[in-house]
Amino acid sequence: MSFKDKINLQQLPKHIAIIMDGNGRWAKQKGKLRTFGHQNGVAAVRDTVEAAAELGINFITLYAFSTENWNRPAFEVNALMELLVSTIHKETKTLMDNDIKLLSIGDIESLPKSCKKQLAETIEKTSGNKRMALVLALSYSSRWEIVNAVKQIAQKVQEGKLKSTDVDDKLIEQHLTTSQITDPELLIRTSGEYRISNFLLWQIAYSELYFTDKLWPDFRREDLYQAIVDFQKRERRFGGVTSVKPQKQHA
Repeated sequence: MSFKDKINLQQLPKHIAIIMDGNGRWAKQKGKLRTFGHQNGVAAVRDTVEAAAELGINFITLYAFSTENWNRPAFEVNALMELLVSTIHKETKTLMDNDIKLLSIGDIESLPKSCKKQLAETIEKTSGNKRMALVLALSYSSRWEIVNAVKQIAQKVQEGKLKSTDVDDKLIEQHLTTSQITDPELLIRTSGEYRISNFLLWQIAYSELYFTDKLWPDFRREDLYQAIVDFQKRERRFGGVTSVKPQKQHA
């Protein structure tokens, strides 16, 4: 029996975020360059996104490139950027056919011109799609995002547009790059690592975390289904306590 058959479609997470880890190790196991792993990770993205859309997930956010990734060897960064441009271009038709909207979060201005151009074109072309939103986190880090939000708020306070007493969690959320996106209920990380890696730190305050040993290029829709089944078995209390029915008193 597939894990899909065990999923309660009435209790789906509206937003799933994924840290796609393990491309390099997957390639190394096969005696190939790290870029080979990134190339094969595209199939995992396609299968996972299509499966999420078919289930009825509203948002899926993929950690595609972090601000720390800029510190990798130049040839790998260049290869990643070229792969990103070509993949977005090739997958635009698939996004349109599946009624999926493309969005992005992160320091997009730091991306190469060709990447920004292709990204903007696909975002514009898919902007009317309604079935699901695919969010790419590019040149993204949560600390960068939070610092950027604080700077924006501080500037408004300095200009007299806001008072310091106006600052609360809702105001900060409005200045994050995810301001138009619901917080993820489920965060998945592949490759057996138990880290968050500076990803959506504010937004995952109450997310359920799911870790799998699968390297990203091997991750497929059945693995997504398994993660959702695990999510649905958990009790989400949001800092509260479990509701326990009082036991009957015996005479």
